[in-house]
Amino acid sequence: MVATNSVSGVISKKHLDNLMKESSKNTTEILFICMGNICRSPSAEAVMQALVKKRGLEKEILCDSAGTTDYHMGNPADARMQEHAVLRGYELNSISRPFEEDDFEKFDFIITMDEDNYQQIQWNDQSNKYAEKIRRMTDFCSSKTVSEVPDPYYSGEQGFENVLDILEDACHGLLDYITTK
Repeated sequence: MVATNSVSGVISKKHLDNLMKESSKNTTEILFICMGNICRSPSAEAVMQALVKKRGLEKEILCDSAGTTDYHMGNPADARMQEHAVLRGYELNSISRPFEEDDFEKFDFIITMDEDNYQQIQWNDQSNKYAEKIRRMTDFCSSKTVSEVPDPYYSGEQGFENVLDILEDACHGLLDYITTK
């Protein structure tokens, strides 16, 4: 698609893409990151989407999730995590994918679940161009005092419940942060 302008008669596709991007930036886009994108980050995505929907902000706040590795690429969320999420009314519909360099441009917030995830995403931003976008999930907790959302993969039933407890607290805080900024 090529549009015209009054100076040269043509607007480049790149310029048109930039214009489209600017006009569509009435949204806030959040990317949740964990290692494999099968437990914590898809759960954060689902919890946040539920809160966003409850406040009627589905058109303003968009969520996605990714992993720092591609080990589980193409797979749905861990069945145990799905079971625990469903008990709280959340559906984990995302399919695992790895973090990609364009995610830095696409997303307004890149929210990591633990220190390893945080360090890996920062490492991908060698120039520190996107440093302000990279945040820890637990920075938004208001009632829990924790430094990370622990990986529940090997921790049994209580590990999955703990993840959801932390994510519910942090997602409330993140949504409040976004809607009041």
